Amino acid sequence: MNPVIPHMTTMMTLVSVYRYLPQRGVRQGGDIPNRKARSGRRRQLLQFTQETILQGFRAQHFDLKHRIVSFISQKLFAHYTYTIRHGLAKGMRRKGGLGFVPISPGETAETKFLAEMQIDGRVVYDIGAFEGVLTLFFARRARQVVTWEPNPRNYGKCAENIRLNQLRNVTLNNRGISDKRGTIELIYDPLMPGAGSGEAVIAEQIGSTVRTARKLLIPVLTLDEDVEQSAFPAPDLIKIDIEGMELPALKGMAKTLARHSPALFIEMHGATPKEKVENGIAVLGLLESYGYKSYDVEAARYLTAATLGQYRPGHLYCTRA
Repeated sequence: MNPVIPHMTTMMTLVSVYRYLPQRGVRQGGDIPNRKARSGRRRQLLQFTQETILQGFRAQHFDLKHRIVSFISQKLFAHYTYTIRHGLAKGMRRKGGLGFVPISPGETAETKFLAEMQIDGRVVYDIGAFEGVLTLFFARRARQVVTWEPNPRNYGKCAENIRLNQLRNVTLNNRGISDKRGTIELIYDPLMPGAGSGEAVIAEQIGSTVRTARKLLIPVLTLDEDVEQSAFPAPDLIKIDIEGMELPALKGMAKTLARHSPALFIEMHGATPKEKVENGIAVLGLLESYGYKSYDVEAARYLTAATLGQYRPGHLYCTRA
């Protein structure tokens, strides 16, 4: 049996959406590809879909739909500016992505939790912003947002999206947060630029399985040091999404957590299911030593290092016990 067939519905749905976009998209910035370019991109998409199914390429962390959507977004609409039509940042301006498509991906446990979070008038730290969609969401309600994004490619996209929305309450930093000051190697997949990592096992996984992987050196320091040197306001909420670097980042913010007791919203990562469990145990144990309790957003229950077992945490909401 042809292994492409079980995924044909997903593939054809996305191709249909892609065909829709050039006909209905509003030309608000960037160029919509001409007929010849669209035909070539469709062939690329079909070839990419077959290769990614047959080879299991990038399959460890992303499903087929995610990879096809990212392919379309990166290859066709990276410079397209529009008003976001759904999601947490609905109504705001963005360059790149497919937020202008009139088909909502649906609400997840993560987005529902964030939408209900009380952040009005508060200070939010966004560590690992990617292109800044959550920064936009936070900035619409928070008093001030301090954002970190070390990848220059993503930093530029984030800065542009902040500019498009004329946000005056966002401070954007082009550096990473870790457990000590220095420089680390970040490796990322150009197809999934938000999933770059400096964590050794994940970085090796990307570098050894993605032939187009890119490497760069990024500056890092502790959050404690950065807050003190830059005189950032005390945080009420810290969101962390840094692809396996959660533990060193948390170690480097011990003083900030002790002094201000901010809530934490952490997306958990790991190179393999086993690594994700091990990372979860380590992170939960450290947070418990800081006096925090951790609520798993997807499972809707509190977790501890001692009782985690083989469960792989998704998103943790952590508060001082």
